[in-house]
Amino acid sequence: MTMNDQTDYDSLIAHLQDLQEHSQLWHATVCSEFLNEEEQAAATKAIRGISFEGGYPGARFKKAVFRYNDQPDDIVCLRAKTDQRFRSIGHRDVMGALMHLQIERNSFGDFWIEDGFIYLYTSLRMAEFLIANLIRINQLNVSFEKIDFRPVQHFRFREFEAVVASARLDAIVAGICCCSRNDAKQMIRASLVQVNHQMCDQPDRACNEGATISIRGKGRFIYAGVVRKTKSDRLIGSFRQFI
Repeated sequence: MTMNDQTDYDSLIAHLQDLQEHSQLWHATVCSEFLNEEEQAAATKAIRGISFEGGYPGARFKKAVFRYNDQPDDIVCLRAKTDQRFRSIGHRDVMGALMHLQIERNSFGDFWIEDGFIYLYTSLRMAEFLIANLIRINQLNVSFEKIDFRPVQHFRFREFEAVVASARLDAIVAGICCCSRNDAKQMIRASLVQVNHQMCDQPDRACNEGATISIRGKGRFIYAGVVRKTKSDRLIGSFRQFI
């Protein structure tokens, strides 16, 4: 589910509220499907005290978890060793293999490739299906197994600085994209820009330090604030881009 319209938004919130009620009624920990960052932001705004778990701190895809006492969530991590000496496997290959199995995106969380292993977060009930069926990626045989620890994905960033006229969203987008303020305004009004994982069509919105700015076709950035002025009093903003 994506937050493309009001119907999607209302359906997501109603679903999560039902899960919250079931947790209270059954005295049990209840988890949603995996939600993307936009869905998490929408749920946080609508449901007081909601919490999320993605398997590790900093996960991008997370489940809404309505926890009862100390009962655990249903998140597990799968791991497969890969031999990429003759054929490499990338993020797109793993996603393609998952989509080939006709699995909904909300059935699994973050996944990545590191030091010869593929790590994949999913739910306990989906794990057995993936172990049995996700056996080939980009013509390479793979064998997934459940592991009893939760590894952490270490995101990489490119740090850079850019001239920003102010902390307004249009000024920040113009600085990131090296374009004019008018072009930045058009991008914002065309719903190409998200602030903290929610669509924003207000060019004059002020952005706080630490805000996440997502620009379609450009990437995802963290605005770290103004770090200095030039001799001509132009403001220099600091950014980190996810790579």
